Amino acid sequence: MNCYCGTQKPYSECCEKAHKNLADAQTAEQLMRSRYSAFVLANGDYLMASHHSSTRPIKEKKAIVDWAKSVKWIKLEIIETSEGKKTDTKGTVTFNAYFFENGKVDIIHEKSAFIKENDHWTYLGYSK
Repeated sequence: MNCYCGTQKPYSECCEKAHKNLADAQTAEQLMRSRYSAFVLANGDYLMASHHSSTRPIKEKKAIVDWAKSVKWIKLEIIETSEGKKTDTKGTVTFNAYFFENGKVDIIHEKSAFIKENDHWTYLGYSK
C-alpha cells in the first residue's frame, strides 16, 4: 500500500519512518506529509511531538484525535514549498488536505510554517 501522504512509496518507507523517529523528517515537506499521515491514523502523540513547543496545543490533543477519527481522509495535495530543505532552519508548505465529513467533501487549505527545534523540523502554525 502506498503511503497516506500521496507518495508512491510504501508507508513503511515513507511517513512511518518519521512516526517512529521525528528526526527522519528531513525537510519541511516531509514533516508536512508525515503530519497528514498522522491525521489519517489519528496519531495524536506524533501530532503533538511534531508541533513546535511554543505553539503545541496539548490541551486540544483529545479533540484533535477525535476529529481526525471522525472524518474519512481522501488525499493530500502539496501546492508549494518555500525553503524548508535539509540545511534550512525555516520553511513553508502550502497544501490542500481533502476529507469527507457529514456527507460532503471538504478541504483544509493552509500555508503552514515550519521551523527547526532541537535540530529537527516542527510545525509552527499557519503562515501569513
